[in-house]
Amino acid sequence: MSLIAILDVAHPDLALTPTIRECPDATVRVVPHSTTDPETGLFFFLVESADETIETAFDDDHTVTDWTLVNDFGTTGIYQLQHGDETILLSPKVAELGGLMLRAESNDRGWTVRLHLPDREALATLWEYCEDEDITFELYRMFRQEEWVDGLSPELTDQQRAALVNAYEEGYFEEPRETSLEELADQLDISPTAVGGRIRRGTGKLVETTLLEE
Repeated sequence: MSLIAILDVAHPDLALTPTIRECPDATVRVVPHSTTDPETGLFFFLVESADETIETAFDDDHTVTDWTLVNDFGTTGIYQLQHGDETILLSPKVAELGGLMLRAESNDRGWTVRLHLPDREALATLWEYCEDEDITFELYRMFRQEEWVDGLSPELTDQQRAALVNAYEEGYFEEPRETSLEELADQLDISPTAVGGRIRRGTGKLVETTLLEE
């Protein structure tokens, strides 16, 4: 039996934090990648952004020493980034504890991560590491997982789930609507554009994983 933990981490020197804070409407996700080698400083990120200011932010980001656009899909791009020696990376510490970083997505201050850890002791050790490094550590959910699930996960991202649940509870899906994107944005402390994107992508994922047949 293993442990799944969902938490927020934030620090000015965490990878891409300056870019995330400079471009709050952009969504940045770490691309899971079996050949990533922390020793090289090379990592892959998927970026959803409506404009090209993200690349200007990369140039000004002290955690980024070099970047390359690998694939361009219009408003979404895959980037290969190299981090400097002073950049804080959480994934090597998680791996050292025998865990895996299953998902990492940007929020307004830093990163929301979903971790697969061997036990509570590993989580406590990670918390102590973050405290020693002055990394903000906010645990949202923690639950046991009985078995390893291989392959692609049909789950929503934590941000999409939060946006959809909040929208449902506030009556966004009622007719007529009982709330607006602007009001939801105030509650979630993000922009209306970001809320709308999370609701749209989350709804699409629900349709894809529950209604469509192969």
